[in-house]
Amino acid sequence: MDALSQMLALIPVSGRLDVRCQFGVPWRIEEPVTAYCDIRYHVLLTGAARVEDGLGPAQLLRPGDIVLFPGGAPHTLHDGSGLPPVPATVDTAGHVAVVSSGPDGTGTDLLCGRFRVPAAAQPLLLQHLPARLVVRSAVQDIDGRDGAQVLAAGSRLSRLIGLMREEAHEQGPGSEALLNHLSAALFGLALRLASLTDAPPPGLLALARASPLRPAVEAMLAQPGDDWSLRALAARCNMSRATFIRHFTVACGASPSVFLLGIRMAMACRQLVDTRLSIAAIGEQVGYRSDAAFQRAFKKHLGVTPARWRADARAAQSSAAGG
Repeated sequence: MDALSQMLALIPVSGRLDVRCQFGVPWRIEEPVTAYCDIRYHVLLTGAARVEDGLGPAQLLRPGDIVLFPGGAPHTLHDGSGLPPVPATVDTAGHVAVVSSGPDGTGTDLLCGRFRVPAAAQPLLLQHLPARLVVRSAVQDIDGRDGAQVLAAGSRLSRLIGLMREEAHEQGPGSEALLNHLSAALFGLALRLASLTDAPPPGLLALARASPLRPAVEAMLAQPGDDWSLRALAARCNMSRATFIRHFTVACGASPSVFLLGIRMAMACRQLVDTRLSIAAIGEQVGYRSDAAFQRAFKKHLGVTPARWRADARAAQSSAAGG
């Protein structure tokens, strides 16, 4: 299994489409800081939009573009005119709310929603994705070693966006659930396409792209409980220890040890919720030879003991099921 597939299997992200926006000029969307577990996304179907978030220069979006905010940063999308937005109306009659403004509300069409990251995977995922990620599904003819793969990934993402647009427009039986499932697929396809670009941002996307590092990354994801030394990981990549550390740190933005710790903690969190294994047994599964060492590492990484994390996570599950 490749690194991105392993990561998506370890991190079962769900999706939700919140609203469809149909705007005439001028328009503006203001999004506040979001919860740590949520990654806001916006898909531009038609028209144009500018994104501002204080994280870098404003960015122009074209039809077929998706923008994600893994860090939960407040952000603004607007038409770029600088004019006060026209007051919008909200139609909540269907499964998906529709916000519209302007004379016909058809100049710019957006789908806005969120990806929900399970608590177990938040540190691993959110620390290794950029604070703002723009993915362009309308891929033009490109050269390079992965040109065919990029074009195929862009085509699949475009078709998924088209299906989401149809479901959001027709709102037939089951549309709400289908749109949420399609949103989850949108996350995986967007990350795939982003990882195939010539210069993916440091973190998970660059690691998925970095062929020389792939054997080590896939080994850590497949067998996080093994006693991995830097020398053993470097050997899998046919590199010296120093060269491996240098290349890995540049690609990931963190050391191999930090990345492995994130994988181990994400797996431990899932085991704490999904199984009745003892804390010591879970610690051993993710590479700790003593319960005390696992307890210390877990609390340092997540701020609470494994027992407290298990109790809180199960209480949250029960509350969500009851609500």
